[in-house]
Formats: sequence, structure tokens, C-alpha cells
Amino acid sequence: MAPNKGRAFFALVGYHFNPDQITQLLGLEPTSTNDAGARAGTLDKPVISSWEFSTATITSETEDMDIYKLIDDEILKKIEPVKEKIIEACKSLNLSPRIGVVLTLSVDKDETTPDVGFGSRVIKFCSEVGAFIDIDYKLSERI
Repeated sequence: MAPNKGRAFFALVGYHFNPDQITQLLGLEPTSTNDAGARAGTLDKPVISSWEFSTATITSETEDMDIYKLIDDEILKKIEPVKEKIIEACKSLNLSPRIGVVLTLSVDKDETTPDVGFGSRVIKFCSEVGAFIDIDYKLSERI
């Protein structure tokens, strides 16, 4: 059977902005960007751009699926030092910040489900930057 898989991320999403501006402002290299909004050319139709800083995808067959630790150690440790710059970018570019978790859950009845939760440090950070939490999950395919 397929194992559980998961990753965590911090993203800034908004209309008609160039993600390279965020990279320069924060001094942090994103794991992915979408600059569709910067290339839209006209403001007639809203076009979303995004800047994302993500962990690698981990699997339950090779690692402990500790989502609390993944967010604290892999995401917050790296973005907390630039918190004020994140707030500045969100205000000046009208961006929506979010912390997210993406999970693919195993359908194997013997596989444990990962604990997903957010400690006070994450909640405090989200409150300070105006971020929301997004959890996406799906079931793995049967093999």
C-alpha cells in the first residue's frame, strides 16, 4: 500500500504582483512561484500570483509524520526572522499570507494517520502576520 505523505508551506498570494519582489524583500529563496499576475498586462481581469516556501514531501515509510515539528522546524524557524518584512509586503501589495499542510493519507488500515495540529507559536505567528491556515488532504490510490 501507499504510505502517508505530507508537506508544509508558507505562501503569499495576491493579484498582479511579481514574486521576485518578495524574494528580494525577504532575502529568502522560495521553493515555487507563480508570476501569472505580473504578466497579465491589464488590470481588467484579476490574475493571481504566488510565492511559496515549502518543506520537502515526507513519507511515513521513511520518516515520522510529525506535522507540528515540520512546521516549527522547517518553516517558522526560517520565516520568523523576516516577519516584519512579511507584514510590510502584505500591506503594500495587498497579499494574503497562509500556512498550509498538504497530506495524502494512506488507505491501508494498518497505517497510522498523522497528527495534524498547530502549536501556540504557529498560531501567534499567523495572528501577527494576518495569515490563515489551510489543510489540503486526499486519500492515496489503492494499489
